[in-house]
Amino acid sequence: METPMVAGAAVAAAAIAGRYGILAWQAFKARPPVARMRRFYEGGFQTAMTRREAALILGVRERVVAEKVKEAHRRVMVANHPDAGGSHYLASKINEAKDILLGKSSNSGSAF
Repeated sequence: METPMVAGAAVAAAAIAGRYGILAWQAFKARPPVARMRRFYEGGFQTAMTRREAALILGVRERVVAEKVKEAHRRVMVANHPDAGGSHYLASKINEAKDILLGKSSNSGSAF
């Protein structure tokens, strides 16, 4: 007599858990989509570029090896190259950021 009671209780528990799982899944699917894009530097440019700003533009840390700077420069430049519809101004700022992080210039400013 106890076996059918235990089996019935197990079936009822499984049904309640299944219902809860379905409701949780529906609530999860109904939530608004959240943008999962990487956040980039949204600020404007300073008159004299600093190492911090240069690192933000290229998406690297301020103290980073030259290989990482060159790799980041290439990646950002491909997306913003003037020949591919990018801005000449942004390209000059990206090049200036690379030069500052590699120590090739001392805040000489861009061409613009």
